Amino acid sequence: MNLIVAVDNKWGIGKKNGLLFDIPEDMRYFREKTSGKVVCMGYNTLLSFPGGKPLKNRVNIVLAPENVERDDCVVVHTLDEFFAAVKNYPDDSVFIIGGGMFYRTMYPYCKYAYITKVDAFGDAEVFFDDLDKLDNWKASVISKERSVSGYDITFTLYENSAPLKF
Repeated sequence: MNLIVAVDNKWGIGKKNGLLFDIPEDMRYFREKTSGKVVCMGYNTLLSFPGGKPLKNRVNIVLAPENVERDDCVVVHTLDEFFAAVKNYPDDSVFIIGGGMFYRTMYPYCKYAYITKVDAFGDAEVFFDDLDKLDNWKASVISKERSVSGYDITFTLYENSAPLKF
């Protein structure tokens, strides 16, 4: 499995159930990495999308409360159901896309993390664990820094040397 997220200088990722930054180049990067793939999220992340609708051109798997049922995405209610659902897809095609609690639960199972680092402080309320401080995560590819939409960003690929099995 993979994960993809944009972080600020303190590894902040969100505020008021939304993203910290609106950076078109980061959105293009997200679409490039996840289009035609499987995106997995918590229910609040789904609700944060325009109209609360799943992302197009992707299989959307949503971990949701027991009382939530939808026909426009794959809804699971437990981690066991989630793991059973993702086993139907190639491991490298599955992306965890949020929110904070879901990232925290799932990143130990991920082999790769696609991190957009934004050189800014976004007044975040939700944070991602700093992968640079975790022994089994190492940056393997770091793009050249670029200035876009008023921010300096880098795309960094991290690799987990010991992902958990499920």
